[in-house]
Amino acid sequence: MNSQKIRLSHPIQCTVFPPGSKSVTNRALICAALSNGATQLNNALDSEDTQVMLEALRMLELSVQHDKKQSTMTVTGHGGTFPNASAEIYVGNSGTTARFLTATLAAAQNCRYRIYGKPRMHERPIGDLLAALKQLGADVQSETKNNCPPVLIGGQGTFGGSATVNGNISSQFLSALLLAAPISDSGVVLQVNGDLVSKPYIQMTLEVMRAFGVYVNAAEDFSRFTVNGHYNIPAGQLFEYDIEPDASAASYFFSAAAITRGSATVPNLTEKSLQGDIDFCRLLEQMGCRVKFDSASTTVIGGETLCGITADMNAVSDTVMTLGVTALFAKGTTRITNVAHIRHKETDRITALAKELRKFGAAVEEWEDGLAITPPSAFPEGKIAIDTYDDHRMAMSFAIAGLNIPNVEINDANCVAKTYPKFFDDLDAIIVPKSIPIANSVFIPKGTTGDA
Repeated sequence: MNSQKIRLSHPIQCTVFPPGSKSVTNRALICAALSNGATQLNNALDSEDTQVMLEALRMLELSVQHDKKQSTMTVTGHGGTFPNASAEIYVGNSGTTARFLTATLAAAQNCRYRIYGKPRMHERPIGDLLAALKQLGADVQSETKNNCPPVLIGGQGTFGGSATVNGNISSQFLSALLLAAPISDSGVVLQVNGDLVSKPYIQMTLEVMRAFGVYVNAAEDFSRFTVNGHYNIPAGQLFEYDIEPDASAASYFFSAAAITRGSATVPNLTEKSLQGDIDFCRLLEQMGCRVKFDSASTTVIGGETLCGITADMNAVSDTVMTLGVTALFAKGTTRITNVAHIRHKETDRITALAKELRKFGAAVEEWEDGLAITPPSAFPEGKIAIDTYDDHRMAMSFAIAGLNIPNVEINDANCVAKTYPKFFDDLDAIIVPKSIPIANSVFIPKGTTGDA
């Protein structure tokens, strides 16, 4: 098992260039695939999640070029049809790929596809999306009839009309339906049942679709959406779309600034970001940091002291683990609420976060939709080996703790390849040797890894 040891650093002073947003990249890839002509995505993320999406588009026999050196992806769409009408498509553990493709291929009609992935993907719920697709006329089913992938798509007929979709498990279900709706026969009307989680991701979906010429009539409270059918961007001049830096990835460096009383700047990520996770900076501000937004970047400056806060993180749930680790260095208890849906992610993120925080001596109270974290009076001596549960965000979040606590080691560190393959290289680049030695500090040479 690959592991990564983290070197101490006090304080960090850095400018970081995280890769392009995974969430924006995969939404834009779907829009490009449905367009009639070539689209070039600039600053596109190269990771496992985007690679499985690209490979899926290749399996559908679309023209796909990926220039890794220039960070561009170019896809030539066929106006909502796919040359290969029968394929088995592997999606790894990428929720966006599985859900977006399920809806898109169901809307394409006259096809037969099987979508499958890693064992954990076959445990992640997709039943609410399948139910909504069936209301719209699609022939879709869970292969094992447990409302999880693998998903079978087949049959003929029309696609469109009205559907109700539950909003409490994953906003990706609604995003998937919205992305697919423009190629419907008669348009789509979607009604959201119950509270919708992670609303900023729906706003992101609408903005990406708008950039590709699709306008969605959305109720102000996101309870109802209307999308016209027969979408078609005419073939012609190459369409270019710029992907902004990943705000979730940036959160780790903002947290590093907070816990080391340093500073971190991320260029090209601003307060006007499409990504709701930019609001993670506001939570750090509540904890005692200073946040500087300008027209071209965002900077977080660590305060003298961090304090615990109570945070409803429903809208920024991908940064729950980052805040949980930051709470180890705050005075008082930090309470994270309204995130029950993250139990259905790459792992049960509430239980996994609680278990690993306790390894640092933290007192953690766990409940169904969140947890309370009280830091210890002193951290334990000796190695602290963090299990990551094949979850990239667990690995990256807990790596930040190692900047302040000696002998932190991240097990299965390669899982960061899902969204940020060069994370540990970028983390190593910001580490500054201490000018004043601290007892028990251990410095690990650059690039050191080993088997845990």
